[in-house]
This record gives sequence, structure tokens and C-alpha cells, in this order.
Amino acid sequence: MSATARKTAPLPEDIRARKGGAPLVSLTAYTTPMAQLMDAHCDFVLVGDSVGMVLHGLESTLGVTMEMMILHGRAVKRGLAQAMMVVDMPFGSYEESPEQAFRNAARLMAETGCAAVKLEGGVEMAGTIAFLVKRGIPVMAHVGLTPQSINTLGGYKVQGRGAAGDRLMADAVAVAEAGAFAVVLEKVPAALADRVTSRIAIPTIGIGASAGCDGQILVVDDMLGLFTAFKPKFVKRYATLGDQAGAAVAAYAEEVRSRRFPAAEHVFADTTPGEGA
Repeated sequence: MSATARKTAPLPEDIRARKGGAPLVSLTAYTTPMAQLMDAHCDFVLVGDSVGMVLHGLESTLGVTMEMMILHGRAVKRGLAQAMMVVDMPFGSYEESPEQAFRNAARLMAETGCAAVKLEGGVEMAGTIAFLVKRGIPVMAHVGLTPQSINTLGGYKVQGRGAAGDRLMADAVAVAEAGAFAVVLEKVPAALADRVTSRIAIPTIGIGASAGCDGQILVVDDMLGLFTAFKPKFVKRYATLGDQAGAAVAAYAEEVRSRRFPAAEHVFADTTPGEGA
């Protein structure tokens, strides 16, 4: 079923059931207006910890807090009626223990109204994923390039080339067997992404992976040309709104300085209509 044909948001099990079907569509969102724009077109919307870089000017996602995710999660939820909402668990909120992960995941769900949480990691996080799922918290997994681990990965590099492909495959299998309902594959070779998609029983969501994945996701500010500090190879810009916004601000500034704004139609008369000249 297409997103535009739905009247209510899908649940995690509905997303899982789309394995091998029509491709799943997803974008990130951080604000109510943006969520409203994508609601009718996306199967699920991710409140990503990318918000730290996109909206808060951080150099990485590592400084994002639970409070930030809750604030933006609440905002996005107000803009959704048809798309399911998933919220990222920020760095440091789940790695210590399954119990820590449960406390923070339960807080995210209770305070944002999200249907699921997403966390990064493969084999090493499988036990935590199973712990959460058994306690009623749906989990979307994330393997390949995991931005919260850039300091140990050596930067934003392609993951899974050559012999490292076996480890990435093991990660994907582990999170699927642990009970994740879907898994994001980030910045992995296309052929490996296709093999993972064929191997595991849950949907794969590609970002810098393969068109053969069960779905795709992009950071919305990347694809709209709002975030321009850098452009990953896997991003296609469907608009250049940053350029348009910059031109609009420049035009406004010029008209204010030349006193062409506000014009007569933007100001108020001393009398209301019908009260005299």
C-alpha cells in the first residue's frame, strides 16, 4: 500500500511485513512544518540525531542529548498523521547496558509518542536489541557506517569492503535475529547491500547502499539543499532551497535598506474601511 493511500500510520510490524514488497520511503525530520510536508509521502519518518549537525551546528552527532531528541520528537509528532515516527537514541543513552537502554528508550517512547527507536551497532548490540524487544520496545537497527562511532571507525568511510564484508553481514544477521523489525544500511558497497537484503528476513533501509534495498532514507536537509556544509556522494539534491532562501534574504535586506519594504500594501491606514477618509 502506498503512503498516500493510508489513513492511519503503520506500525513496526507493518514495516516488517513490507520485506520484498514495494520500496519503503523515509526521510528525517526535526520540526513540525517539515513533518507535515512529508507525512503523506513517507512510510516512516526518522527523528535523526543528525539534528545536531543539521540544526544545531555540531561537528558530529556525539553531542546530541536525550533532551534534544525529545524536543524534536515532540515537534515532529505534531506534524504526522499517516507516517510512522522512529526516534534515534543518542550517543551514550544505550551502550552501557540493556537496562540503561530500556530506561532511555521507554522515556523516548513515552515523551514523544514514537512507535519505535533506532540504535546503532551490530553483533555487540544484539543482546540489547533482544532485551528491548522482549519488553515491548520496537527497534530499528543501524549497521555499516554508524556515525556515533566515527572516532573508532576512522571517519565517515565506506564500510564492508573486501574481507570486512563478512563482519557487516554478521552484524546484519545478528540484529535481525535479535528482533529488530528493520535495519538501516549506511555507506556500504552496493553488492554487499544486495547480499544482506537477500540474506535477512527484515527490511533493509539504504542510505548510501543500493537501490535493491527494501527502502531508502535521506537526511531531508541534504536532499532539499538546505544543509550545504558538505554533500555526501549518496545524496541526490531534489531542490536547492538553501540557495533560494539566501537569495530571498538578500532581496529582503536590499528592499529594507532602500525603503521599498514595507510598501503601501503592507502597512495600516489611520482609519478602518467605512469610517471616513
